[in-house]
Amino acid sequence: MTMDTIETIRYARPISGAQVDPLAHRGFVGRTAVVLRSLVRQIDRMLERRRGRLALMEMTDEQLKDIGVSRCDAHREGIRPFWE
Repeated sequence: MTMDTIETIRYARPISGAQVDPLAHRGFVGRTAVVLRSLVRQIDRMLERRRGRLALMEMTDEQLKDIGVSRCDAHREGIRPFWE
């Protein structure tokens, strides 16, 4: 195999309908950016879950009754760590 053949194989377009790895043609910086964005989204989801749990603990007994949650269940949910 000559060097031209290797370059042709490396940069050939995928066959129509074939699965293409979205990170395959990105460099290190591009892949790192994708991973960091994913990490930030995951942290954002965990913090949003925590805010929701804290709001649940602040509800009155009437509000909890309206949504069908007991005070005990609200407290149990509210003290869970944000990563769960």
